Amino acid sequence: MEQGETVGDLDRSVGYVVKQVQASLHAAMDGVLRPLDLSVAQYACLELLGQRPGLSNSELARRAFVTRQSMNLVLRRLQERGLLTRPDQAAYGRALPTELTSAGQAKLREGSVAVRAVERRLFSPLSPAQQRRLRDDLAACAAARFSE
Repeated sequence: MEQGETVGDLDRSVGYVVKQVQASLHAAMDGVLRPLDLSVAQYACLELLGQRPGLSNSELARRAFVTRQSMNLVLRRLQERGLLTRPDQAAYGRALPTELTSAGQAKLREGSVAVRAVERRLFSPLSPAQQRRLRDDLAACAAARFSE
């Protein structure tokens, strides 16, 4: 097997470095969200609903990168805390559109400010132009998804 066929040196692997950055970002987000009594998944749910009110459980799960079952637990806990509302019955189909309450919007604001500070710290070695380029390059890779 030739070197070009294997991952090779992990320090030169783009995928490995992306995973390191993702792990660092997740750990830092967890650190700033925990005092706000939010998990990363709960914050992601609030952020998504803040930008797109009415998303269903399935849509939220897909966009937050968790299973539908996990998202259902996230939604239930946030609803119990009064941070969001879901109708008891779907107006049509099975989807229960979810919206933030005013308390949920306030908690989202706190979380969003904390997460933005984490992003600024993590990406501070890069100039604004480099950050835009990195974001655009990673978005292009994400758009080129493949299935196994």
